[in-house]
Amino acid sequence: MKKNLETETAVATASATRDRRQRVQSASTALVVLKELAAVGGRATLTALAARIGENPAKVHRYLASLMEESFVIQDRSTPEYTLGPQCITLGLTAMRLADPVRLSEPALVRLRESLEVTCFVAIMGNRGPTIMRFEEPGLPVTVNVRAGSVMSLLWSATGRLFLAMLDESRVRKLAQEELASAPADLRAQLDAADPIGQLQRDVRAAGCAAVRDTNLKGISAVAAPLFDANGHLCATLTALGATGGFDSSIDGTIAKALCAEAENISADLGYTREA
Repeated sequence: MKKNLETETAVATASATRDRRQRVQSASTALVVLKELAAVGGRATLTALAARIGENPAKVHRYLASLMEESFVIQDRSTPEYTLGPQCITLGLTAMRLADPVRLSEPALVRLRESLEVTCFVAIMGNRGPTIMRFEEPGLPVTVNVRAGSVMSLLWSATGRLFLAMLDESRVRKLAQEELASAPADLRAQLDAADPIGQLQRDVRAAGCAAVRDTNLKGISAVAAPLFDANGHLCATLTALGATGGFDSSIDGTIAKALCAEAENISADLGYTREA
């Protein structure tokens, strides 16, 4: 009897394991269907979706039917297309509320500090201007008088130039105009004489990032890359800085490339999708 009981237990355990594995596989396939539906813009026919996934249409239809029961997918009765449903909207909005650019930037700041041995920080646009929120320094830091909470120049810092160019809001432009009006002649001479703010904006937009050399702080160069939210709006900037003599501030240099790569990954985590 003991042997029979052990056999029955083993059979039951094996059956439970198979059931659990099947449930995991089913959940994984359902997630693939949702991801691919989202990847094609949230709307697709069964045939197109099955071809994209590489599965039999009948199998994909079964998963779509299950997803429709939970309102993750709906079917447009006027067309043969399936679309993402209201449950996906709820999940997406919740994820967007939790997507904090400062928090998501923290691992990137550490990687940049360690791999490039540069000072780096993430900044957001505050009431008084671009404000540093998180600051990381290498083992041998460059002496600069900026820390978390410092407000950066809109016109002469790489961080500020990104906000000025990519936000293009009236309040940001007003702050820049006030800064320009109070700036000494030697700083104003660094900008275009005919259209100092407008030309600066156009240059940064064309480059997709911003770089400065001995402008905001003498002996200090910096490069900044944008972080975009799910709506495609600039929400923060990632900046690296160092002593001008040993810091490559070119927009196609090693530092800029590493910075932009990290910024693109963070933007993706924030829900940003680059237009084709």
